[in-house]
Amino acid sequence: MDSSELLPVGRRVAYWRGRRKLSQQVFADRLGRSKSWVDKVERGVRSLDKVSTLRDIAAVLRIDTAVLLGRDTQPATTTARIEGVERIRDALSAYEIALGRPATRRVLPADRVVRDVGHAWVLFQHARYPQVSAVLPGLLAGVQRVAADDHERRRPLLVEVYRLAAALLVKLGEADLGWLAADRAMATGAGDPLLVAAATVQLGQVFRASGRARAAQSAALAGAYRIALLGPGDGGPGELSLCGALLVQAALGAARLGDDRATADLLDEAAGMAAQIGEGHDHHRTAFGPTAVDLARTAAALELGHAGEAVAWHEQTTRRDAWRWLPPEHRAAHLIDAARAYLQADDPANAGRVLADADRMAPAEVRHRPVARDVLGQVARAPHAPATSIQLAAALGVT
Repeated sequence: MDSSELLPVGRRVAYWRGRRKLSQQVFADRLGRSKSWVDKVERGVRSLDKVSTLRDIAAVLRIDTAVLLGRDTQPATTTARIEGVERIRDALSAYEIALGRPATRRVLPADRVVRDVGHAWVLFQHARYPQVSAVLPGLLAGVQRVAADDHERRRPLLVEVYRLAAALLVKLGEADLGWLAADRAMATGAGDPLLVAAATVQLGQVFRASGRARAAQSAALAGAYRIALLGPGDGGPGELSLCGALLVQAALGAARLGDDRATADLLDEAAGMAAQIGEGHDHHRTAFGPTAVDLARTAAALELGHAGEAVAWHEQTTRRDAWRWLPPEHRAAHLIDAARAYLQADDPANAGRVLADADRMAPAEVRHRPVARDVLGQVARAPHAPATSIQLAAALGVT
């Protein structure tokens, strides 16, 4: 547990403001408040009792509202819950393999289940989150039934579907439920370094989404170095992609912790692996390559509070042809980060522009991700906000 988790709300604000290298005056300016107001909040003289104010503070500090309120507090969400999340929860609550498959349940042919899981991943990579949410409960049940009869052979398929569940749930702001899915993937893959490494990619995402940056960095590094220990003879493109993707996850965890040096070293190491793989590949659903690493540099610079650097990496990287080869989900997620970077650089016009691009590319990325809706709300409230952002915010009920 980070030491900040034990602090009162006002002290957490001061802690994270310091981590983001913001003076009280700059922090106050970004909130549209006075320096005196910030000082009183941080000393506990003034309470924070409005959810909207907490959201604004969390947005400026680039943390989840739950981090300000405490780990056990569930913050009010800014997005409607996609139908199917509770069905996913129910499916993850089943233990078909351990308890035995009921004879009355129909078991689909294994090749059909493999095809359906692959199709669901394609839907996810095209940011069709409501459709994935609709089919995932049946997929979880179907894969568990197939694996009940041949668990060892079907372990990779089980890891695949649990990874998909974790990735989707993180997108939808359901980090705790995503943790359950990632944990299932880790447990299922135990003993197989490649399966564990693949599952650890989603585990790192879950940890970062739930504010556990140190755990994310530690797990990702352990997974990456375990792959590296396989030796040069075993390091094909798939292994390199997993190792590189895990180094990226570790770098993003380090950035969340404010460690500039570790962030740069890890991303440089990942870039070396990406150069060996080249562009246009998607080994183990990672889309890992040189462009993906440089997009991660945008996210890392943003976490470290270097808005200008984040914008520069975004503008440089998205001019490449390889940018268009990445899955729409990956590109749209990056554009949300770019919008946050432009906001931090006091450029709401470009923030609105890239949000509009993300909405055209992958509407669900903007409309169903809590972090994206928070950014949209900030853009829409900014002075001289683009009309497109104001209209989109109004249409989605974002205030």
